[in-house]
Amino acid sequence: MRLHTTLSATILLALAACRQDMHDQPRHEPLEKSEFFADRQSVRPQVPGTVARGELRLDEHLYLGTVNGEPAPRLPMPATAELVERGRRNYEIFCTPCHDHAGYGRGMVVKRGLKQPPSFHIERLRTAPDGYFFDVMTNGFGAMYDHADRITPENRWSIVAYLRALQLSQYALVAELPAEDRGFLEGGR
Repeated sequence: MRLHTTLSATILLALAACRQDMHDQPRHEPLEKSEFFADRQSVRPQVPGTVARGELRLDEHLYLGTVNGEPAPRLPMPATAELVERGRRNYEIFCTPCHDHAGYGRGMVVKRGLKQPPSFHIERLRTAPDGYFFDVMTNGFGAMYDHADRITPENRWSIVAYLRALQLSQYALVAELPAEDRGFLEGGR
């Protein structure tokens, strides 16, 4: 019994002494200077011809906003109430500073002197394909910088869905409304 206890204690001590201290091994902090690489950068560039995990984007419609190289005429997903609501939240975060809540281009930064963007309610933008708005958010246009690094493709499409609802809210024809809504507008019945 005593031999067994002594042997167990010896093995435990030996295992504790074999600790490799992987957490203490040489490493670089992000963007730290490196003496190992000739370019002195610790962050290594992506290997040409490779695709990072999770970055393979084969769906041209979803990720580029195009169909056969042309701006996509419609959303790549169904325009559900949840999508439009998510688009409203994203629009309020990213778009209202310039475009204002109603989409007329009179946001707070415009009131402070920056260039006014066009209203989403002009004919050219009411008839533009959905992919056009996606492209402008992705790549920027005129004074507007791109939002590709701030807004995911799915959320850019949600903003497009909300923009369409916003445009419809300002230009819906009374004849296209349901009967109960027409009655309310025409006389409060």
